[in-house]
Amino acid sequence: MTQANNPLHGIKLETIVTELVEKYGWEELGARINIQCFKDNPSVKSSLKFLRKTPWARDKVEYLYLKANKLPLPPPKDNSRSSTAKSQHAAKKPLSVKQTASKSSDEQTKPVNADIWGKG
Repeated sequence: MTQANNPLHGIKLETIVTELVEKYGWEELGARINIQCFKDNPSVKSSLKFLRKTPWARDKVEYLYLKANKLPLPPPKDNSRSSTAKSQHAAKKPLSVKQTASKSSDEQTKPVNADIWGKG
């Protein structure tokens, strides 16, 4: 994959944090991005340590940097965590009375997981 379309290519995270602090200051930066490393005893070093381990926070900092410097913004990310949670929630939905009654009598008398373990 080429980095030609990545406006952050070649820009160090340290440079991003330093420029944001120069532009907004720690207090304003903490108000714009609600993360503790910008609010409680902030420093560039502690912020870098946190941002390198926390992808969602780094995404927010990079987004603010792009927006502040009027650079092209990345396309919205697919939030797979919420779609997975929705599909899992739908899978756990209990069967209605009609759906339960519509099962054949053979399926209702078969022991649980008989297809896996055999009729025993």
